[in-house]
Amino acid sequence: MSDSTERCWLVERTFDDRNLVTIVYATPDGSRYHQRERSAMSLQQGSAVTAATDIDTDELEMVSDEETRERYASEVERTAEKYDPDDPI
Repeated sequence: MSDSTERCWLVERTFDDRNLVTIVYATPDGSRYHQRERSAMSLQQGSAVTAATDIDTDELEMVSDEETRERYASEVERTAEKYDPDDPI
């Protein structure tokens, strides 16, 4: 585990047919992301998804697609303007 973290913002949340929720947090410039899968049940039982979280830089992956980078950067800006980092969304 690294000593360095970066503030990342929620940019995407999708649900699948296996009752899993995929949550994507991205850096403000949209160049790196972190993806998590959680069960929908765990989210209903109080494990809230927050607007932002600090993620270990070693756990961030590069976004290779320019369109996705731009979309993530735009979503970060929108989320950061509307919510405080610890707000559940």
